[in-house]
Amino acid sequence: QVQLVESGGGLVQAGGSLRLSCAASGRTFTMGMGWFRQAPGKEREFVAYISRGGGSTYYTDSVKGRFTISRDNAKDTVYLQMNSLKPEDTAVYYCAAGWDVGRYYYTAEKYNSWGQGTQVTVSS
Repeated sequence: QVQLVESGGGLVQAGGSLRLSCAASGRTFTMGMGWFRQAPGKEREFVAYISRGGGSTYYTDSVKGRFTISRDNAKDTVYLQMNSLKPEDTAVYYCAAGWDVGRYYYTAEKYNSWGQGTQVTVSS
């Protein structure tokens, strides 16, 4: 079981930036990695995905052009650079890893390991 630990969350004003990190305990270079978020009173939603080798990335429409997912397989770490943050981006952000995510990268059930989450709060 891969252990994931997120960091980098915090409080930021609208228009600001944050960089989330997700450090894995094991070798995740064979796993697809995703970021999800959950706002109060809402269901967990897909945010971004990066394939095993980093060659493919996908984003939910609301963050396209503002967020960038990347990975450093040598460090077993995945990042989410978040720019031009909006109050509606406020949520707990979760990192996830999956052995066989494939084209279902937006589906939480396809991921095998999850982090504990990191809070991101964007003030207006």
